[in-house]
Amino acid sequence: MRIEILKEYSPKTANRIRELLIQLSRSGKDRGEIPEQWFQDLINSDSHDMLLAIDEKDQIVGIATLSIIMGPIVRKVAYLEDFVTDQSVRGQGVGSQLWEAMLDWAKSKGCTELNFTSGHGREAAQAFYKNKGAEVYDTNFFRKSI
Repeated sequence: MRIEILKEYSPKTANRIRELLIQLSRSGKDRGEIPEQWFQDLINSDSHDMLLAIDEKDQIVGIATLSIIMGPIVRKVAYLEDFVTDQSVRGQGVGSQLWEAMLDWAKSKGCTELNFTSGHGREAAQAFYKNKGAEVYDTNFFRKSI
């Protein structure tokens, strides 16, 4: 198993990432293909990356999308948007390897925290985060379409 940063777009990679995102969220299926331009923007950004967990058969079996957020109180924070491993490899340490790679990525960018959300009904994911020492905050998540 190796962890790599996504550096190049291909339709095959885009399709595999979409398949994993559907496992993460049922709404991913309804959103259609991920545009190539999204991948190009991500690849060319200094503040965003997607980490890929790749198995010995060169198959992508997990992903994590990370961004840097700047603020006046906590200067630089890494934000985890998507984190999923394929159902076929869950419980085999892939998530833990991605987790460590995320922390390394955040440190390399000068971040002091990794922030993320985990929705209701995601008890296994929340247990994973707690096991990794993540602190749970009582907060509300808001979204406004623009």
